Amino acid sequence: MASIQPAKLVRSASHVLPGRLLVTELFFAVPRNHARPGDGTLTLFGRTVRKNERPIVPPSPSDAAAKAQLPYLVYLEGGPGFGNREPQNHPLTRVALDRGYQVLYLDYRGTGLSTPINAPLVLAQGGEEDQARFLKLFRANSIVRDFEAVRLTLTEHFDADKKAWSIVGQSFGGFVALTYLSKFPGGLREVFMTGGLAPILRGPDEVYTATYKKVIERNEAYYRKYPADVAAVRRIAEYIVRAGGEQGIPLPSGGRLTVSLFLTLGLAFGAHGGLDDVHSLILRLTTDLDQTGQFTRASLAAFESHIPFEHHPIYALLHESIYHAKKTVAQPSNWSARRVGQNLPSSCYFTWLRDPDFLKSAPQEQPLFFAGEMVFPFHFDGSAGPELKRMEPVAARLASETEWEEDLYDEEQLRRNEVPVYAVSYIDDMYVDFEFARETARLVKGIKVRETNAWYHDAVRSKSEEVYATLFSLRDDEID
Repeated sequence: MASIQPAKLVRSASHVLPGRLLVTELFFAVPRNHARPGDGTLTLFGRTVRKNERPIVPPSPSDAAAKAQLPYLVYLEGGPGFGNREPQNHPLTRVALDRGYQVLYLDYRGTGLSTPINAPLVLAQGGEEDQARFLKLFRANSIVRDFEAVRLTLTEHFDADKKAWSIVGQSFGGFVALTYLSKFPGGLREVFMTGGLAPILRGPDEVYTATYKKVIERNEAYYRKYPADVAAVRRIAEYIVRAGGEQGIPLPSGGRLTVSLFLTLGLAFGAHGGLDDVHSLILRLTTDLDQTGQFTRASLAAFESHIPFEHHPIYALLHESIYHAKKTVAQPSNWSARRVGQNLPSSCYFTWLRDPDFLKSAPQEQPLFFAGEMVFPFHFDGSAGPELKRMEPVAARLASETEWEEDLYDEEQLRRNEVPVYAVSYIDDMYVDFEFARETARLVKGIKVRETNAWYHDAVRSKSEEVYATLFSLRDDEID
């Protein structure tokens, strides 16, 4: 692998937002393949934000120079597949600015405004093998090279001791942070993680075996809180079959509401308020049936808003690959979430994953369990939307892949790590198994972890003030 070259700054523009926030929008060009710089470029988009201060006394040249070199705190978004919110809407912004940082929100390649992945772009690469080879370039190993290239550009004129930057990784962003620690520890001053201690020693089947257990717990919690929804969910499923048959009910954006797609709403169960959000949708759909005998367009659109894959296709295309830590894997994922779910005992109420006629045999009083953060082949059959349908062949190709570009993590580097690392790990995390997170924490030298059962996976958003206070207390408090 060639050394990282600075990213090319293509253009930038700054403006002041209410609250005295100076935001600069940046576009960079980076190699499409960092190992083959001559293969073309991708565009990265990011925003920096800092305080826009107007001091009474104009700063001296030395003060101005110091201000220009404020340390960077860089946010690594979850996913994979999501771009960043605008700085003024991000809870990290005020926390970081008050602590003397400037903040960078950089969209990962393929997300947000950074050459976003979409069906026309993928299909333009050629056949399925060419498409798969292209999509392999959007994993964490390429992401951290992009960030390192941008760091070299943004800190080019910084003093040597100020060039390293700090990173905050949420969920998948924590996975990326561990890759960054493995590949380019010299670029990092400190690392913060929330719900992102990746199961780096485990493969997809082990991950899904563990996470299904937590999904079952969350389904049980859902039906304890909303016992009437046992019948309501069953009623909705039976209506979908009756009104839409095998093809399902047409959705406003071109997809189809099938029973299988309906039962993926449990993706929300791992977040604060997730049970209530799903119940609100169930209430809306059953009210439609009571009042009109069918689902309204508004309710179908509300359902679509709970299924993120059509607008964030990397999430579906590469989700299982984030659990392939090695360059060469003994077994492909082969739709691991489906296989593991199909092998769960009947008492787990996931029979819908293996029996298309399960409604005929499942007792009326038996609750239908929702899946969690899992991607299934039916997401690409057109039900989740036409964009994913066009990429169905390459999705299948990736599911059969055993060769990737490189190892995502360097376990030996993590064992000798010298970069300060601070993590919040959630005991009741539906997405990142707590025991596997502990296993990873034991691997990273010097890490400080706060384990808690008071928050769920999305606490960095829903409980942001407390979470960031905890992270910085880990950094600021000394044990000895």
